[in-house]
Amino acid sequence: MTKKLFIRTYGCQMNVYDSARMADVLGPLGYAAVETPEAADMVIVNTCHIREHASEKTFSELGRLKQIKQDKSGEYIIAVAGCVAQAEGEEILARAPYVDIVLGPQTYHRLPEMVARAERGAAQNRLRNEIGAGRKVAGLGILDTDFPVEAKFDFLPAPTGAPGVTAFLSIQEGCDKFCTFCVVPYTRGAEYSRSVAQIVTEAEQLVALGVREVTLLGQNVNAYHGDGPDGTAWTLAQLAYRLAEIPGLERIRYTTSHPRDMDDALIAAHGDLPQLMPFLHLPVQSGSDRILQAMNRQHTADHYRRIIDKLRTARPDLCLSTDLIVGFPGESDADFQATLQLVRDVTFPAAFSFKYSARPGTPAATMAGQVEEAVKEARLAELNAVLQTQLTDFNRALVGKTLPVLFEKAGRHAGQMVGRSPYLQPVHVQGAADLIGQVRLVEIDQDHSFSLSGRLVAGPVPDVPPAAMRMTA
Repeated sequence: MTKKLFIRTYGCQMNVYDSARMADVLGPLGYAAVETPEAADMVIVNTCHIREHASEKTFSELGRLKQIKQDKSGEYIIAVAGCVAQAEGEEILARAPYVDIVLGPQTYHRLPEMVARAERGAAQNRLRNEIGAGRKVAGLGILDTDFPVEAKFDFLPAPTGAPGVTAFLSIQEGCDKFCTFCVVPYTRGAEYSRSVAQIVTEAEQLVALGVREVTLLGQNVNAYHGDGPDGTAWTLAQLAYRLAEIPGLERIRYTTSHPRDMDDALIAAHGDLPQLMPFLHLPVQSGSDRILQAMNRQHTADHYRRIIDKLRTARPDLCLSTDLIVGFPGESDADFQATLQLVRDVTFPAAFSFKYSARPGTPAATMAGQVEEAVKEARLAELNAVLQTQLTDFNRALVGKTLPVLFEKAGRHAGQMVGRSPYLQPVHVQGAADLIGQVRLVEIDQDHSFSLSGRLVAGPVPDVPPAAMRMTA
């Protein structure tokens, strides 16, 4: 009999990828996806520890699942995965004893064994209920948050199902940078890169399933150093050139990058490879050298500016997004103004901006000079106003231009199709379903703040847009 699986995913693209691979791992056990936790026999909550109140959100979700488990007389498997599971596994089992499985991000290749144990426990619960022993909603307390010697990627099955036109592909995991505000080195472990052969095989499998665009994932994706076919460690640039040779793979993206690892070869690849999209997420975090040093970012604001200059020389139509933190411990008004100046100098039509929030166990959490909440809120509002202006100016500058659009799905309205521009904006046109999976030229006639609309135009899609399309606000 088919068993039903629901996965709730929080956080980054890596978690989205991990959730898909957990579903692949459980497929041979008979688990098929359903749309709601109420319809499931097993629920996985894949957690993220980066954002504020991550633990509270996890426990709130688990409280809702407890009620479902009670309604099903305990015959319901609850698993918690991801970075909160890694950081607070024992706390989860103590506060939510009805949870059956807690597993870290490095151990989901061992999920079938854990699920088999949990299924035996669920069967025992069913037997108790049948003989009138009363409802039992206690979980089994299976905990696996080790950093195993074996790499989980060596044990994963091939991707299954129909992922759609676009897909994530994890190539690197973990972090050796130890930024003082970040928990990733403690929850994801040391930097590890998959082999080129593994990645190419998975990319080819995805293309065979209909994927036309892959986003390469890593906590520090441009620190990639996987084993190459020639016996040497390959860089992300070398990998990009190899992936660009795969027939049918129209577009390549990658995230998240670190300025320290943006080398000249990778910058050159942006100019050489038409498959490499001109949209780059390169977190800077702050425009103040003093704050960057306190963050242990190991780059300066001017170093970041020089990288951007090189990138825009190689690829004039490049568009940037970034991460920005305001209110880091010790941040003065002058430090904040330096961040605003960098934003104005570089321009970011897309950005993720946050108030600093202390993550337990990180050095920044105990630093002197914690900034008052009201000050952080005021600075964030001022920063967001600048970023919103840059987004608006960028989108308005696209009106009247012709962009290559990869179509992904039908829109909400009759006869409407939706694709993505090279800069990741949704683009709406009137068209038929046979557009899905195609890259077509669209003349943009209107911007809608967070999306664009236009009309299909005839003509071949150019390999690289002309230099006149330099995308600065």
